[in-house]
Amino acid sequence: MTHDNTHHGKVIDDATGTAKVGHEWDGIEELDTPLPRWWLWTFYASIVFALVYVVLYPAIPMLHSASKGVLGWSSRGVLAEEVAHEKAEHQGVRDAIAAIPIEALASDPKLQRAAIEGGRAAFKVNCVQCHGAGAAGAKGYPNLNDDDWLWGGDLATIQQTLVNGIRYPGNDATRSSLMPSFGKDGILTAAQVQDVVSHVRVLSKQDPANGSSRRGAQIFADNCAVCHGANGEGNRSVGAPKLSDKIWLYGGDRASLVNTVTNAHAGVMPAWTGRLDPVTIKMLAVYVHSLGGGEATPAPAAPAAAAPAAGAAQ
Repeated sequence: MTHDNTHHGKVIDDATGTAKVGHEWDGIEELDTPLPRWWLWTFYASIVFALVYVVLYPAIPMLHSASKGVLGWSSRGVLAEEVAHEKAEHQGVRDAIAAIPIEALASDPKLQRAAIEGGRAAFKVNCVQCHGAGAAGAKGYPNLNDDDWLWGGDLATIQQTLVNGIRYPGNDATRSSLMPSFGKDGILTAAQVQDVVSHVRVLSKQDPANGSSRRGAQIFADNCAVCHGANGEGNRSVGAPKLSDKIWLYGGDRASLVNTVTNAHAGVMPAWTGRLDPVTIKMLAVYVHSLGGGEATPAPAAPAAAAPAAGAAQ
């Protein structure tokens, strides 16, 4: 039978030599076993560390900010320093890209590669939301990998499109075109819309000619050829798409074409000037041009021949 001893007012358990806390339940008593010394020292060290950290670093939340810490360190400050360092390292390349005309970048392969990589990074941040990660586009958003361009696919034209956007409000130089809503505005009847769609599907080699398409050919000539061309070849000066291939922005099936002719579309692309700096826009243009559908810079137009002097030709 175990007997307990008393030491300095504490009841000591004979079996373990440990004081009891005085709690008992159903004959079971709790021992006041001390914590391991190593654990206690670790605990005290943690408290000291926390107090020192609060003094040195931002730690105490306040209403609109936090305590600054005597060292003045912050993760935002470190990020700002790293960004400034990266900018300084790349500033020389950016200055070189800014100084060279965009059409001449190909003459410096190293600089062109730098522009493409810079444009790739900018595209991932600003353009993938509409054009997709692979720039393949979606319904209403052009595929930038092919060679079908509404306004032109040479470097300067792509840059101009990025600078001023498409139908972007508040930019007087934005690229703008407006296709009439032929059905909604009553310019064509529903039957005429069907006929002109039949003709467009023949132009794009999706359907053979038929009675509907033959009627639609005249409707097309009277209403559509002025922008899209007599044979649906398109017109880049007004952003009119080519209709003689099978590349479609809003779909080339009959239902989609009927909807386009009836209601028209007027997609908007932001003007990136003011949102992105000129060098980043230039790099974006070079990157888009490099995706596979970029076109050569057009040759300058030959100067017009001088008019003969009065009386020279009789």
